[in-house]
Amino acid sequence: MNRIITQRELRNDSASVLREVQAGQTLIVTRNGTPVAELRPIQPHRFVPRAAIAAAAASAPRIDFGRFRADLDAVINPSADG
Repeated sequence: MNRIITQRELRNDSASVLREVQAGQTLIVTRNGTPVAELRPIQPHRFVPRAAIAAAAASAPRIDFGRFRADLDAVINPSADG
């Protein structure tokens, strides 16, 4: 369950609030009883080795670029500017 905090608690205890978020807790911030924000931890970036990307690309289906372009032109006006 997400913990609900007030704007005042965020302002007065920002260091402890951010420690909670850093520990993985998601907090809902309210102003006058109305939820206005959600504080949640940022997900860490995952490192993907180049070899894994190359293997995924090698096993991906091949695209017929002429047919792909024709499909795009069928739904998008190719002469449209911008």
